[in-house]
Amino acid sequence: MSMAESQHPSDIGRDKHRDRQSRIVVMGVAGCGKTTIGEMIAARLGAEFRDGDALHPAANIAKMSAGIPLNDDDRWPWLETIGEALGSADGTLIIGCSALKRAYRDHIRKSAGGDVTFIHLVGTRDLITTRMAQRTGHFMPLSLLDSQFASLEPPASDETAIAIDIVKSQSEIVDEAVNALKGQDR
Repeated sequence: MSMAESQHPSDIGRDKHRDRQSRIVVMGVAGCGKTTIGEMIAARLGAEFRDGDALHPAANIAKMSAGIPLNDDDRWPWLETIGEALGSADGTLIIGCSALKRAYRDHIRKSAGGDVTFIHLVGTRDLITTRMAQRTGHFMPLSLLDSQFASLEPPASDETAIAIDIVKSQSEIVDEAVNALKGQDR
């Protein structure tokens, strides 16, 4: 008898829910605050945070540093690595990853082996341009922001996603994200 067959149907739903709650991606275009907000959410939840940028192969970082946008062939192995990290995590793992297109999020979910909650940090191009111009030490140049916005496909209603406007303060963004995640417990 398989594990699924030995469980009560309501327990299976709870396991799927627990998977979704333990696999979280903070997504959005460059400069929206994925790392900062992801780290703050992780601290509030007692979870682990990983910056998806750290999971890029060196060739991807070199390409972006040179102002060359990644193509899908560059992204697939990176997205698979992110999904595998989520799927193999002990406890709750939050990863900051642009996850701009539906196909990318689908690839992450498939590689994770289960549902993933995406927290989409939404901001205007003007706001994000201002923020990117102020940050230092990041390989993603401001010149690639247009390609990020051009690629962005916000999560659809059939995806497990939470959209949060980044015009708010960091603490308000984190409060909204944590409250929305807790609301999924119902």
